[in-house]
Amino acid sequence: MTEYHPMKSNPLITRRGMLRTTGMAALTGLTGSLAPAAPQTPQRRPRIACCVSFWGAPGSHADWIICKLMDGYWWQGAHTPSRVDIVSAYIHQFDTSVLGQKVCKAKDIPIYKTVAEAVTLGGKELAVDGVVIVAEHGNYATDLKGHWLLPRWWIYQQVIGVFERSKRSAPVFNDKHLSYNWDDAKWMFDKSRELNFPLTGGSSIPVYFRKPEVEIAIDTPIKNSIVIGDAADEGAIFHCIDVLQAFVERRKGGETGVKAVQSIRGPETWKWVEQNPWAGKLLNSVTAKFDLKPGAFRSNARPNACIVEYNDGTKAAVIAGRGVGWTYACDIEGQKEPTIISMLGWPGPYAQYHASNAQPHWITEMMVTRKEPFNAERLLLSTGITNHYMESNWQSGRYSAVGRRVETSVMNISYRSTRGPQFSTGARPPDRPYIRGFER
Repeated sequence: MTEYHPMKSNPLITRRGMLRTTGMAALTGLTGSLAPAAPQTPQRRPRIACCVSFWGAPGSHADWIICKLMDGYWWQGAHTPSRVDIVSAYIHQFDTSVLGQKVCKAKDIPIYKTVAEAVTLGGKELAVDGVVIVAEHGNYATDLKGHWLLPRWWIYQQVIGVFERSKRSAPVFNDKHLSYNWDDAKWMFDKSRELNFPLTGGSSIPVYFRKPEVEIAIDTPIKNSIVIGDAADEGAIFHCIDVLQAFVERRKGGETGVKAVQSIRGPETWKWVEQNPWAGKLLNSVTAKFDLKPGAFRSNARPNACIVEYNDGTKAAVIAGRGVGWTYACDIEGQKEPTIISMLGWPGPYAQYHASNAQPHWITEMMVTRKEPFNAERLLLSTGITNHYMESNWQSGRYSAVGRRVETSVMNISYRSTRGPQFSTGARPPDRPYIRGFER
């Protein structure tokens, strides 16, 4: 892959510039205690085990992602065949996942009763070249703080058990954030480094279509940032936080880690905006960009904000708002006007190319190259910000709309991004029925 070099004269990379970069990115390497497996030869397609929580509806993430890994996806304006083979599946909520059962039967993919069996193909040692974990939907409880108790860590730790017994590992994709619990999430990240396997995951929004089709150059002097989007619950605000991290990690000097996180909910959100003019300025710039009425975002029935302080003094916030998709806005030193980049027009109806397409592309890229498409540290930080945001409004069992400022020394995580642009460009996908292998 062509290595990406930052453009010092212009803090934005255009679509045209992006398309000159073969393969879209310089993927990051890994260090660790175990030697990675040899790169896949052109004749050998990586064999993938898929371990999911629920696969019972076309709207489930398992259906969105795995069907594309089987049948191809829409990438840069065209159908792109998959480069991996799905050879096994595990479904936690099996009885309600009738759709997944039918798809696997039609595609001749065995469904195993345990995670370990899925990644060993019923044997004793690791027998696949990669693992895809999609634990985003299903009938799972939500705790008092709003954490959706999805079994991501539970599935992941069983995969790790097979890696350790086999004394070798394979790339792992984990959909959305690592876990609703910071300690579990940190353990998941640490295991990827200890056992020397590439790890990726997160939201599909950072690699979705953008308007304008630009990327912020590495080492851009970003001062302050906001993201506006749906932030109604843990799953929704994670999308926004991951969008934020995908942009701010490219600031001058690289990522320095998170100093503190705070949650503010209800009308107090707007008091905070008024007390922080930088946030109000960026919010107003988005309002004007979309020709909305002044104060349009104040009509949100459930206002809330996630406030993030970084170790280098950079400030950021996610502010709940509808009608602008997911929109990132930032102040860049030396520029009079804010930079605004939006991810708009989530596609429908449910079809072969609905929702995420770029994400399956980068999943397959990791499985083929054994290199992370972006620093897994970003996934850990996005997870940690989400976790501490959910904790901020609670202390000693009591809720407060103005959450406490949670100092996050555990997130003193530094790295420098080297990736190029990774988002979808070109014609949007057509409404094509799923390639199911059965009628209904």
